[in-house]
Formats: sequence, structure tokens, C-alpha cells
Amino acid sequence: MRNKVPQVTLAFWIIKIAATTLGETGGDALSMTLDLGYAVSTAIFFAFFLATASAQIAASKLYRFLYWSVIVATTTVGTTTSDYLTRDAGLGYLWTSILLFAGVLIILAAWYFALGSVNVNHIRNRKAETFYWITILVSNTLGTALGDCLADTSGFGYGGGAMVFGGALAVIAALYWFTILSHVALFWAAFILTRPLGATLGDILTKPFNQGGLDLGRFSSSLVLAALMIGCILFFSGRSEEDAARGTTAQ
Repeated sequence: MRNKVPQVTLAFWIIKIAATTLGETGGDALSMTLDLGYAVSTAIFFAFFLATASAQIAASKLYRFLYWSVIVATTTVGTTTSDYLTRDAGLGYLWTSILLFAGVLIILAAWYFALGSVNVNHIRNRKAETFYWITILVSNTLGTALGDCLADTSGFGYGGGAMVFGGALAVIAALYWFTILSHVALFWAAFILTRPLGATLGDILTKPFNQGGLDLGRFSSSLVLAALMIGCILFFSGRSEEDAARGTTAQ
């Protein structure tokens, strides 16, 4: 089976951050704006995740829109699941973050012991891909809790939280380029941190002015973010095909 994960480039991270921001605004749109609650919204988004992930795992090659649909599904269900755990279940941000972080480590360890690698460039069988999507689901749930924990309980606020997580990602990028640290470990660290960055950015867009937000509306923000994602996928996919064609011609 071909590797069904897009090449990890700057374009990948731009789309990933847009997807995580959409996950925050979209998740809150159902649970808060439509007042469906966290449990019902989680059930709806989890059904969407199961449908898209099953189609992705069954596919024989990479379909970019399907892949990013699964990513969005993990971010929306991650948003409502985290909110349910921290608020309705009463675990709070810190304990939810600790438990989910432990869950990510356990899944990665199980993946490594089962297949000998957690490298996303080696997703070439359905067992590896199943581990991949479970890890992403839990990591995106963790990211929501981390974002809320820093923004709501530390005094940083949404803007300060976005700056902290953006700075952490810049540090990871520097470590990637200028050190010999494991690129696989740095990838997963960056993957986890893009989620709280997206969570804080989503809250900046939709929260009221008196809470440090722009009060733009959850549904309208979600539609704009979805359009941005689609545009980026089309643009960068076209660029990749052009680069590949140039390489073939040069040969």
C-alpha cells in the first residue's frame, strides 16, 4: 500500500493549523451555539470521524480532501470530548491534560512495539494507519485541554496562549533544522502543539470582546476557515503536481 500521509512540508502545517482552528469553532458551534451540549455533539462528531476514518483506511492511495476531512473530524470531536471531560465530567483542565497526555504516550508505545516505528513516512499498511488515526484523535483532544488550560487558568488569555504555543512550535522548528534530535519525536511534539494553538486562535475569533475575542461568530468563522483549507489544499496540491512534472521533464 502507498503511503497515505501527505508530505510534511510548510504547507502541511499551514493546513493543519487551519484544521485545528476549524475544529475549535466547529465544535463550539454545535455544542454551544446550537446548544446540543458536549455529549451529543461528541457523539455526532465521533460518528463523522468513524465514517471518514473508515473510508480513509479502506482507500488504496492518498485522497487529500478525504485525509483532511479525517483531520477535521479529529479536531471537532477532540474539542467536544475535551470540553465534556473538563466541564461536564468535572475533571478540570489539568487532570484532563495529564490523562490524555498519558494516553498519547501509551498509544505511541503500543504502536512502536507492534510495528517497530511510529514514523509517519512509513504508513503503508492498515494496522499502522489505524494507530496513526487513534494517536491523532487523542492528541487533538489533548491539545484542546492544553489550550484551555493555559488560556483560562494561567492568566495568559487567548492571545497570550496563542503566542506561547506559536513560540513553542518555533522552537521545535529550530530543533528540527539545527539539531540531531529525533525528527519523529519532534513531529509528534509539533503535531500535538498545533492543536492548542488552533484552539486559542479559534477562541480569539469567536469569544466576546470582553473575554479577549473578536466576536465573529462560530458558524461564520467555521465557513471561512473551511474555505481557507480548501483553497490551500487545491493550491498546494497543484504546486506539488507542477514540481513533480518539472522533475520528470528534467530527467
